[in-house]
Amino acid sequence: MHLKALIIDDEPLAHDVILRYVDDVDFLEIVGQCYLATEALVFLRKQPVDLIFLDIQMPKLMGLDFLRTLNHKPIVIITSAFKEHALESYELDVCDYLLKPFRFDRFLKAVNKAMETHQFKNQSFMAPPDNDVSQNEQDPEFLFIKSDKRLVQVNIHDIQYLESYGNYVKVWQGKEYLLTPRTLTSFEEQLSNEIFIRVHKSFIVNKNHVDYLEGNMVILKSGVSISVGKNYRDVFKRFF
Repeated sequence: MHLKALIIDDEPLAHDVILRYVDDVDFLEIVGQCYLATEALVFLRKQPVDLIFLDIQMPKLMGLDFLRTLNHKPIVIITSAFKEHALESYELDVCDYLLKPFRFDRFLKAVNKAMETHQFKNQSFMAPPDNDVSQNEQDPEFLFIKSDKRLVQVNIHDIQYLESYGNYVKVWQGKEYLLTPRTLTSFEEQLSNEIFIRVHKSFIVNKNHVDYLEGNMVILKSGVSISVGKNYRDVFKRFF
């Protein structure tokens, strides 16, 4: 499996560093180079990619503003000389944040994480059909979630909600959770939108575990209260 990657950075030297590092990573392929985020918007309309190396401080359109314009985000690794944007970046579900200048070992750690995210993003498992089960009683779907160096099989109907936690996601089942190195967006794209809905930049809930709604709060049957984010309220109301 390969990751098709795009570099977006207004500094030619930054491109050179990444290209040099990529030569030593067999699963990475650079399919495009853009020096402005506005150029990248045109590029992505013609050719989708799996991974973006994204600078923040750029003319015309800043990196994080560019990221907000994307409806379907690829995996994103920020490459910036400014550490003060890190928190805001992680709120946009970036995979990693590389502070310039970065060494090859740090770059390798970031792209390995990106590959892992890509693999799990595209990996779902369906329980095999049972001939004794009627069409109205389909076997449940399962996910295999990596947690603490193990692959854990999880019935999606047991997932109450998912919580973004930095570079990780907490998959809550009752009072326990699995911590997995993925983004909330990758789960959002993988899970059924008939069952799961994103109610906040940091939360996805399973509607079957909702007890009641109160104002802009979702109260789960477990007693957990989750706030509905301002940008998600219209979709949330239509969903329920």
